[in-house]
Amino acid sequence: MAKMDETLTMLKDLTDARAISGDEKEAREVMKKYITPYADEVYTDNIGSLIAKKTGDENGPKVMVAGHLDEVGFMVTRIDDKGFIFFQTIGGWWSQVMLAQRVTIVTDKGDITGVIGSKPPHVLSPEARKKPVAIKDMFIDIGASSKEEALEFGVKPGDSIVPYFEFTQFKNEKMLMAKAWDNRIGCAIAIEALKQLKESDHPNIVYGVGTVQEEVGLRGAKTSTHSIKPDIGFAVDVGIAGDTPGISQQDADSKLGDGPQIILYDASMISHKGLRDLVIETAEEKEIPYQYASIAGGGTDGGSIHLTANGVPTLSITIATRYIHSHAAILHRDDFENAVKLIVEVIKKLDRDKVKEITFG
Repeated sequence: MAKMDETLTMLKDLTDARAISGDEKEAREVMKKYITPYADEVYTDNIGSLIAKKTGDENGPKVMVAGHLDEVGFMVTRIDDKGFIFFQTIGGWWSQVMLAQRVTIVTDKGDITGVIGSKPPHVLSPEARKKPVAIKDMFIDIGASSKEEALEFGVKPGDSIVPYFEFTQFKNEKMLMAKAWDNRIGCAIAIEALKQLKESDHPNIVYGVGTVQEEVGLRGAKTSTHSIKPDIGFAVDVGIAGDTPGISQQDADSKLGDGPQIILYDASMISHKGLRDLVIETAEEKEIPYQYASIAGGGTDGGSIHLTANGVPTLSITIATRYIHSHAAILHRDDFENAVKLIVEVIKKLDRDKVKEITFG
Protein backbone atom coordinates (compact mmCIF):
# COMPACT_ATOMS: atom_id res chain seq x y z
CA MET A 1 0.00 0.00 0.00
CA ALA A 2 1.21 3.51 -0.76
CA LYS A 3 2.19 5.84 2.03
CA MET A 4 -0.78 7.08 4.03
CA ASP A 5 -1.15 10.85 3.97
CA GLU A 6 -3.19 12.83 6.51
CA THR A 7 -6.46 12.49 4.60
CA LEU A 8 -6.08 8.75 4.05
CA THR A 9 -5.30 8.26 7.73
CA MET A 10 -8.50 10.09 8.63
CA LEU A 11 -10.52 8.00 6.13
CA LYS A 12 -9.00 4.79 7.51
CA ASP A 13 -9.72 5.81 11.12
CA LEU A 14 -13.31 6.70 10.24
CA THR A 15 -14.04 3.48 8.32
CA ASP A 16 -12.24 1.24 10.84
CA ALA A 17 -14.54 2.50 13.63
CA ARG A 18 -17.28 -0.01 14.51
CA ALA A 19 -20.58 1.83 14.75
CA ILE A 20 -23.87 0.26 13.75
CA SER A 21 -27.11 2.23 14.15
CA GLY A 22 -27.85 2.77 17.84
CA ASP A 23 -24.22 2.19 18.90
CA GLU A 24 -22.31 4.98 17.14
CA LYS A 25 -19.88 5.88 19.92
CA GLU A 26 -16.65 4.71 18.21
CA ALA A 27 -17.30 6.62 14.99
CA ARG A 28 -18.48 9.67 16.97
CA GLU A 29 -15.21 9.73 18.95
CA VAL A 30 -13.14 9.55 15.74
CA MET A 31 -15.16 12.29 14.05
CA LYS A 32 -14.96 14.43 17.18
CA LYS A 33 -11.16 14.07 17.27
CA TYR A 34 -10.81 15.20 13.65
CA ILE A 35 -13.41 18.00 13.58
CA THR A 36 -12.72 19.67 16.96
CA PRO A 37 -9.62 21.63 15.77
CA TYR A 38 -11.75 23.44 13.17
CA ALA A 39 -14.86 24.14 15.28
CA ASP A 40 -15.72 26.80 17.87
CA GLU A 41 -17.98 24.41 19.76
CA VAL A 42 -18.66 20.64 19.62
CA TYR A 43 -21.61 18.97 21.33
CA THR A 44 -24.12 16.13 20.89
CA ASP A 45 -27.87 15.95 20.84
CA ASN A 46 -29.67 13.64 23.27
CA ILE A 47 -29.52 10.53 21.08
CA GLY A 48 -25.90 10.94 20.12
CA SER A 49 -25.58 12.96 16.89
CA LEU A 50 -22.37 15.00 16.87
CA ILE A 51 -22.68 18.72 16.09
CA ALA A 52 -19.63 20.93 15.40
CA LYS A 53 -20.30 24.66 15.06
CA LYS A 54 -18.06 27.05 13.13
CA THR A 55 -19.01 30.73 13.13
CA GLY A 56 -18.14 33.03 10.23
CA ASP A 57 -20.73 35.79 10.68
CA GLU A 58 -22.75 35.27 13.87
CA ASN A 59 -25.67 37.18 12.36
CA GLY A 60 -25.56 35.09 9.20
CA PRO A 61 -27.75 32.13 8.24
CA LYS A 62 -27.12 28.65 9.64
CA VAL A 63 -25.86 26.02 7.18
CA MET A 64 -25.88 22.33 8.11
CA VAL A 65 -23.59 19.76 6.43
CA ALA A 66 -24.56 16.30 7.65
CA GLY A 67 -23.07 12.85 7.14
CA HIS A 68 -24.26 9.88 9.19
CA LEU A 69 -22.10 8.03 11.70
CA ASP A 70 -23.85 4.67 11.56
CA GLU A 71 -23.15 1.75 9.25
CA VAL A 72 -25.22 -1.31 8.45
CA GLY A 73 -24.53 -4.35 10.60
CA PHE A 74 -26.29 -6.76 12.90
CA MET A 75 -27.32 -7.15 16.53
CA VAL A 76 -27.15 -10.28 18.69
CA THR A 77 -30.69 -11.41 19.52
CA ARG A 78 -30.21 -14.97 20.78
CA ILE A 79 -27.55 -17.57 21.57
CA ASP A 80 -28.58 -21.21 21.08
CA ASP A 81 -27.56 -24.12 23.31
CA LYS A 82 -24.66 -25.00 21.00
CA GLY A 83 -23.20 -21.48 21.19
CA PHE A 84 -24.30 -20.23 17.77
CA ILE A 85 -25.38 -16.60 17.53
CA PHE A 86 -28.65 -15.49 15.94
CA PHE A 87 -29.05 -11.90 14.88
CA GLN A 88 -31.21 -9.02 13.69
CA THR A 89 -30.05 -7.09 10.62
CA ILE A 90 -29.52 -3.39 11.33
CA GLY A 91 -30.10 -1.46 8.11
CA GLY A 92 -30.67 -3.01 4.70
CA TRP A 93 -28.81 -6.21 3.80
CA TRP A 94 -28.98 -8.33 0.67
CA SER A 95 -28.66 -11.99 1.69
CA GLN A 96 -26.30 -12.76 -1.21
CA VAL A 97 -23.46 -10.62 0.17
CA MET A 98 -23.53 -12.06 3.70
CA LEU A 99 -22.65 -15.76 3.77
CA ALA A 100 -19.13 -16.82 4.83
CA GLN A 101 -18.24 -13.22 5.68
CA ARG A 102 -16.21 -12.40 8.76
CA VAL A 103 -17.75 -10.21 11.47
CA THR A 104 -16.69 -8.71 14.78
CA ILE A 105 -18.97 -8.93 17.80
CA VAL A 106 -18.25 -5.94 20.04
CA THR A 107 -18.68 -7.08 23.66
CA ASP A 108 -17.96 -5.58 27.07
CA LYS A 109 -15.10 -8.09 27.37
CA GLY A 110 -13.55 -7.19 24.03
CA ASP A 111 -13.93 -8.15 20.39
CA ILE A 112 -15.04 -11.62 19.32
CA THR A 113 -14.47 -12.83 15.76
CA GLY A 114 -17.25 -14.70 14.02
CA VAL A 115 -18.28 -15.90 10.59
CA ILE A 116 -21.77 -15.93 9.07
CA GLY A 117 -22.84 -19.52 8.38
CA SER A 118 -25.76 -21.55 7.09
CA LYS A 119 -26.59 -25.14 6.26
CA PRO A 120 -23.97 -26.37 3.69
CA PRO A 121 -25.10 -26.93 0.09
CA HIS A 122 -23.98 -30.57 0.29
CA VAL A 123 -26.99 -31.45 2.43
CA LEU A 124 -29.54 -29.41 0.49
CA SER A 125 -31.88 -30.71 -2.21
CA PRO A 126 -30.98 -29.69 -5.79
CA GLU A 127 -33.94 -27.23 -5.76
CA ALA A 128 -32.87 -25.61 -2.48
CA ARG A 129 -29.32 -25.15 -3.76
CA LYS A 130 -30.54 -22.89 -6.55
CA LYS A 131 -32.12 -20.42 -4.15
CA PRO A 132 -30.28 -17.77 -2.13
CA VAL A 133 -30.17 -18.60 1.58
CA ALA A 134 -32.68 -16.53 3.54
CA ILE A 135 -31.24 -14.24 6.24
CA LYS A 136 -33.47 -15.94 8.84
CA ASP A 137 -31.63 -19.23 8.12
CA MET A 138 -28.19 -17.75 8.82
CA PHE A 139 -26.31 -17.70 12.11
CA ILE A 140 -22.89 -16.60 13.36
CA ASP A 141 -20.25 -19.12 14.42
CA ILE A 142 -17.82 -17.82 17.04
CA GLY A 143 -16.19 -21.18 17.76
CA ALA A 144 -18.07 -21.63 21.05
CA SER A 145 -19.09 -25.15 22.09
CA SER A 146 -22.11 -24.12 24.16
CA LYS A 147 -24.30 -21.22 25.18
CA GLU A 148 -22.38 -21.05 28.48
CA GLU A 149 -19.06 -20.71 26.67
CA ALA A 150 -20.43 -17.97 24.37
CA LEU A 151 -21.65 -16.08 27.45
CA GLU A 152 -18.23 -16.57 29.09
CA PHE A 153 -16.64 -15.00 25.98
CA GLY A 154 -18.77 -11.94 26.81
CA VAL A 155 -21.43 -12.21 24.09
CA LYS A 156 -24.90 -11.11 25.10
CA PRO A 157 -28.13 -10.10 23.38
CA GLY A 158 -28.01 -6.49 22.18
CA ASP A 159 -24.29 -6.56 21.31
CA SER A 160 -23.25 -4.96 18.02
CA ILE A 161 -22.04 -7.15 15.19
CA VAL A 162 -19.96 -5.28 12.62
CA PRO A 163 -18.60 -6.34 9.21
CA TYR A 164 -14.85 -6.93 9.34
CA PHE A 165 -12.74 -5.41 6.58
CA GLU A 166 -9.40 -3.67 6.27
CA PHE A 167 -9.09 -0.26 4.62
CA THR A 168 -7.37 -0.89 1.27
CA GLN A 169 -5.83 1.41 -1.30
CA PHE A 170 -5.76 -0.10 -4.79
CA LYS A 171 -2.83 -0.08 -7.20
CA ASN A 172 -4.65 2.91 -8.70
CA GLU A 173 -4.16 4.95 -5.53
CA LYS A 174 -7.26 7.08 -6.07
CA MET A 175 -9.47 3.99 -5.69
CA LEU A 176 -10.21 3.21 -2.05
CA MET A 177 -11.94 0.14 -0.62
CA ALA A 178 -13.32 -0.08 2.92
CA LYS A 179 -16.31 -1.07 4.97
CA ALA A 180 -18.68 1.69 6.07
CA TRP A 181 -18.03 4.20 3.28
CA ASP A 182 -21.78 4.46 3.85
CA ASN A 183 -21.41 6.87 5.44
CA ARG A 184 -18.06 7.71 6.94
CA ILE A 185 -17.27 9.48 3.66
CA GLY A 186 -20.08 11.93 4.53
CA CYS A 187 -18.54 12.48 7.97
CA ALA A 188 -15.17 13.07 6.28
CA ILE A 189 -16.74 15.66 3.93
CA ALA A 190 -18.20 17.53 6.94
CA ILE A 191 -14.79 17.49 8.69
CA GLU A 192 -12.90 18.61 5.59
CA ALA A 193 -15.41 21.37 4.79
CA LEU A 194 -14.92 22.89 8.25
CA LYS A 195 -11.16 22.53 7.87
CA GLN A 196 -11.15 24.46 4.58
CA LEU A 197 -13.49 27.13 5.93
CA LYS A 198 -11.08 27.76 8.80
CA GLU A 199 -8.75 29.40 6.28
CA SER A 200 -11.39 31.64 4.70
CA ASP A 201 -14.23 34.01 5.50
CA HIS A 202 -17.79 32.79 5.25
CA PRO A 203 -20.94 34.85 5.82
CA ASN A 204 -22.78 32.32 7.97
CA ILE A 205 -22.61 29.78 10.78
CA VAL A 206 -21.69 26.30 9.56
CA TYR A 207 -22.56 23.10 11.39
CA GLY A 208 -20.65 19.91 10.55
CA VAL A 209 -22.85 17.05 11.77
CA GLY A 210 -22.45 13.29 12.24
CA THR A 211 -25.99 11.97 12.61
CA VAL A 212 -27.03 8.69 14.25
CA GLN A 213 -29.45 6.01 13.10
CA GLU A 214 -29.76 7.05 9.45
CA GLU A 215 -29.84 3.45 8.24
CA VAL A 216 -32.94 2.66 10.31
CA GLY A 217 -35.00 5.74 9.46
CA LEU A 218 -33.08 9.05 9.30
CA ARG A 219 -33.57 9.47 13.06
CA GLY A 220 -30.53 11.46 14.21
CA ALA A 221 -31.01 13.91 11.35
CA LYS A 222 -34.40 14.74 12.81
CA THR A 223 -33.09 15.48 16.31
CA SER A 224 -29.89 17.29 15.26
CA THR A 225 -31.80 19.51 12.81
CA HIS A 226 -34.27 20.37 15.57
CA SER A 227 -31.34 21.32 17.76
CA ILE A 228 -29.62 23.49 15.10
CA LYS A 229 -32.66 25.01 13.32
CA PRO A 230 -30.66 25.55 10.10
CA ASP A 231 -31.61 27.83 7.21
CA ILE A 232 -29.97 25.55 4.61
CA GLY A 233 -29.20 21.83 4.74
CA PHE A 234 -26.79 19.55 2.87
CA ALA A 235 -26.99 15.79 3.33
CA VAL A 236 -23.72 14.17 2.24
CA ASP A 237 -23.83 10.43 1.66
CA VAL A 238 -22.89 7.68 -0.78
CA GLY A 239 -24.76 7.24 -4.04
CA ILE A 240 -25.12 4.44 -6.54
CA ALA A 241 -22.33 3.80 -9.04
CA GLY A 242 -23.39 2.60 -12.48
CA ASP A 243 -19.95 1.76 -13.88
CA THR A 244 -19.74 -2.00 -13.26
CA PRO A 245 -20.76 -4.75 -15.72
CA GLY A 246 -24.45 -5.44 -16.26
CA ILE A 247 -25.87 -2.06 -15.21
CA SER A 248 -27.75 -0.13 -17.88
CA GLN A 249 -27.69 3.68 -18.04
CA GLN A 250 -31.36 3.55 -17.21
CA ASP A 251 -30.54 1.81 -13.88
CA ALA A 252 -27.66 4.11 -12.91
CA ASP A 253 -25.20 6.10 -15.00
CA SER A 254 -22.74 7.59 -12.49
CA LYS A 255 -19.05 6.79 -12.79
CA LEU A 256 -16.38 6.77 -10.08
CA GLY A 257 -14.09 9.77 -10.54
CA ASP A 258 -16.55 11.89 -12.55
CA GLY A 259 -17.41 14.21 -9.65
CA PRO A 260 -19.92 14.37 -6.80
CA GLN A 261 -23.52 13.42 -7.55
CA ILE A 262 -26.21 16.10 -7.32
CA ILE A 263 -29.32 14.18 -6.26
CA LEU A 264 -32.38 15.42 -8.13
CA TYR A 265 -34.86 13.06 -6.52
CA ASP A 266 -34.90 10.23 -4.01
CA ALA A 267 -37.57 8.34 -2.10
CA SER A 268 -37.29 10.71 0.87
CA MET A 269 -36.94 14.11 -0.79
CA ILE A 270 -37.24 16.13 -3.99
CA SER A 271 -34.16 18.34 -3.91
CA HIS A 272 -34.78 22.04 -3.33
CA LYS A 273 -34.68 23.69 -6.74
CA GLY A 274 -33.24 27.04 -5.65
CA LEU A 275 -30.39 25.40 -3.73
CA ARG A 276 -29.77 22.88 -6.50
CA ASP A 277 -29.52 25.68 -9.08
CA LEU A 278 -27.00 27.58 -6.94
CA VAL A 279 -24.86 24.45 -6.47
CA ILE A 280 -24.82 23.68 -10.20
CA GLU A 281 -24.09 27.30 -11.11
CA THR A 282 -21.17 27.26 -8.61
CA ALA A 283 -19.80 23.97 -9.99
CA GLU A 284 -19.87 25.39 -13.53
CA GLU A 285 -18.28 28.66 -12.45
CA LYS A 286 -15.46 26.96 -10.47
CA GLU A 287 -15.05 24.14 -13.03
CA ILE A 288 -15.76 21.45 -10.46
CA PRO A 289 -16.93 18.21 -12.11
CA TYR A 290 -20.34 16.86 -11.06
CA GLN A 291 -22.94 14.37 -12.22
CA TYR A 292 -26.69 14.15 -11.78
CA ALA A 293 -28.33 11.18 -10.06
CA SER A 294 -31.69 10.13 -8.73
CA ILE A 295 -32.34 7.28 -6.30
CA ALA A 296 -35.84 5.92 -6.72
CA GLY A 297 -35.43 3.25 -4.03
CA GLY A 298 -33.56 4.94 -1.20
CA GLY A 299 -33.09 8.19 0.68
CA THR A 300 -30.62 10.23 2.71
CA ASP A 301 -30.71 12.32 5.87
CA GLY A 302 -32.07 15.08 3.63
CA GLY A 303 -35.45 13.35 4.02
CA SER A 304 -35.52 14.34 7.69
CA ILE A 305 -33.60 17.61 7.44
CA HIS A 306 -35.92 19.27 4.91
CA LEU A 307 -39.08 18.47 6.90
CA THR A 308 -37.88 19.82 10.25
CA ALA A 309 -39.79 22.70 11.89
CA ASN A 310 -41.22 24.91 9.11
CA GLY A 311 -38.94 23.39 6.48
CA VAL A 312 -35.30 23.65 5.41
CA PRO A 313 -34.16 24.06 1.76
CA THR A 314 -32.00 20.94 1.40
CA LEU A 315 -29.89 19.17 -1.21
CA SER A 316 -28.23 15.75 -1.10
CA ILE A 317 -24.72 15.59 -2.53
CA THR A 318 -23.38 12.05 -2.77
CA ILE A 319 -20.26 10.11 -3.73
CA ALA A 320 -20.74 7.35 -6.32
CA THR A 321 -19.82 4.12 -4.53
CA ARG A 322 -19.73 0.50 -5.64
CA TYR A 323 -21.01 -2.37 -3.45
CA ILE A 324 -22.62 -0.33 -0.68
CA HIS A 325 -24.27 -2.28 2.15
CA SER A 326 -21.67 -5.03 1.86
CA HIS A 327 -18.34 -5.72 3.56
CA ALA A 328 -16.30 -3.92 0.91
CA ALA A 329 -17.30 -0.75 -0.91
CA ILE A 330 -15.20 1.21 -3.40
CA LEU A 331 -15.07 4.94 -4.14
CA HIS A 332 -12.75 7.44 -5.81
CA ARG A 333 -10.75 9.96 -3.83
CA ASP A 334 -11.22 12.75 -6.42
CA ASP A 335 -15.00 12.62 -5.91
CA PHE A 336 -14.51 13.18 -2.17
CA GLU A 337 -12.18 16.13 -2.76
CA ASN A 338 -14.45 17.72 -5.38
CA ALA A 339 -17.51 17.34 -3.14
CA VAL A 340 -15.71 19.23 -0.37
CA LYS A 341 -14.54 21.92 -2.78
CA LEU A 342 -18.07 22.37 -4.16
CA ILE A 343 -19.73 22.59 -0.74
CA VAL A 344 -17.13 25.07 0.53
CA GLU A 345 -17.55 27.33 -2.53
CA VAL A 346 -21.34 27.28 -2.13
CA ILE A 347 -21.15 28.02 1.61
CA LYS A 348 -19.03 31.11 0.86
CA LYS A 349 -21.97 32.48 -1.19
CA LEU A 350 -24.69 31.70 1.35
CA ASP A 351 -25.21 35.06 3.03
CA ARG A 352 -28.60 36.28 4.33
CA ASP A 353 -29.66 37.72 0.96
CA LYS A 354 -28.73 34.61 -1.01
CA VAL A 355 -30.56 32.33 1.45
CA LYS A 356 -33.64 34.53 1.24
CA GLU A 357 -33.49 34.48 -2.55
CA ILE A 358 -33.15 30.66 -2.60
CA THR A 359 -35.93 30.12 -0.10
CA PHE A 360 -38.51 32.56 -1.36
CA GLY A 361 -37.40 32.84 -4.97
